[in-house]
Amino acid sequence: MKIRHKTSGEILFEDSSDSLKETLENAVRCKADLLNANLLGANLKGANLKGANLEWANLNLTNLEGANLSGADLRGANLSDANLSEADLSEADLSEANLSGADLRGANLREADLPWANLTEANLSGANLKRTNLSNASLLNTKF
Repeated sequence: MKIRHKTSGEILFEDSSDSLKETLENAVRCKADLLNANLLGANLKGANLKGANLEWANLNLTNLEGANLSGADLRGANLSDANLSEADLSEADLSEANLSGADLRGANLREADLPWANLTEANLSGANLKRTNLSNASLLNTKF
């Protein structure tokens, strides 16, 4: 499987795995730079992406239910309408990320950074927001 750049189509990482989830986990283990990766609509349920560099990645409509994204760099990432329910985003950097319409029910956002993030119409019901930085975040119609 291949992980490609969202605009140029350049291959950022490639391996012989049978699924995009396995390929992405391998890329993270190899500390691959996944800046601007295109993961639109991918099924990454339960993926271990701890510490991943997914800065400015396209994760629109992606299923990340129960995924481990603790400590991940998601600055500027597009996570609009993504399923992040029960995901671990503790200590993740989501500065300027687009989480509009995202499902974050029960997610762990403890000590996560979300300054200037777009959380318009996101669902944060039951999410752990202890010591979460939401400064200047857009919270229009956000459900807590």
